[in-house]
Amino acid sequence: MSSSSVQTSPSLEADTETDKELYQHFTDLVSTWPSSESMSFIPLYRHVDGGWHSSLKPMVGAMVADARFTARPSDIIVATLPKSGTTWIKALLYAMVHRREHHPADAVAHPFNSLGPHECIRFLEYQLYTNDRVPDLDKLPDPRLFATHVPFASLPSAAAASRCKVVYVCRDPKDNLISLWDFANKFRVRHGQEPVTAEAAADLFCRGVSPFGPYWDHVLGYWDAHVERPEQVLFFRYEEMRLDAAAHVRRLAEFVGVPFSAEEEEGGVVDAIVRLCSFDHMSGLEATKGGKTELVIGTVANNEFFRRGQVGDWANHLSPEMARRIDAITESRFKGSGLRANYAKLH
Repeated sequence: MSSSSVQTSPSLEADTETDKELYQHFTDLVSTWPSSESMSFIPLYRHVDGGWHSSLKPMVGAMVADARFTARPSDIIVATLPKSGTTWIKALLYAMVHRREHHPADAVAHPFNSLGPHECIRFLEYQLYTNDRVPDLDKLPDPRLFATHVPFASLPSAAAASRCKVVYVCRDPKDNLISLWDFANKFRVRHGQEPVTAEAAADLFCRGVSPFGPYWDHVLGYWDAHVERPEQVLFFRYEEMRLDAAAHVRRLAEFVGVPFSAEEEEGGVVDAIVRLCSFDHMSGLEATKGGKTELVIGTVANNEFFRRGQVGDWANHLSPEMARRIDAITESRFKGSGLRANYAKLH
């Protein structure tokens, strides 16, 4: 899980470089890399070794995390491409792990009433390793919960050495694209830019010019890791989660080592977690309707993270020709991997 050879150098040892100097080094480095237009209002820089794209500050944050993050075997990292069910898997994981101190059936007293999922499980590159500072994470109790959008090969190298758990969620590329396009256009309008058309966004997507790299590379990186080390990397598909969320919560609990007891099963705890984390419940909370999340790219209203996440919504926005183009790429890239390319059969 090492990020890249360009990210480390003898002059950047943790005990000799200040945080500010480390951030400045990586900022200067990334600034020299090729940049591209994007769906959003921010240009994307291409990681010269990893081949993935990101806006400058999250890219720098990911590199600092690789240099400074100290992992524990008990850590759990949620990994996704943006707009692939990230908010939902964060909510499910947090509610499941903390079910004993915050019973999911007691929705009135649950932390979700005052904190959004992105505040409960924070991104390494968007929230923790930001603004010229390296966070002190040592005092956090086990299990520590983190999130990231970086490709598998660019996870902090300490994560691989610690054998911490990684939970990955992938989504139909066409629905992923449309959700990303909708989210990006909100930022463009806010910053006085014209919205990008769905066809233009799809062309960028097919060319791999999207946050954190080509969809297919990202998914296959985590899929291959799951096949090679299923005890460390759990792989979920969003469409299957929608079909049976309770079964996925049980798998998640088993995977991270806190399975549900017979008493909890009889008491309906699993179903309570699913209800607590449902779109209808979460979108109605004050933390969602009025709360905000601070990211290194700016402040985002929590309600902007909640889109109904309908399976197959792409058909309302993409032309048949563009849908066929994406399907053809998916079929070609997934061939021989053991990963099914036909998402239509999952719902």
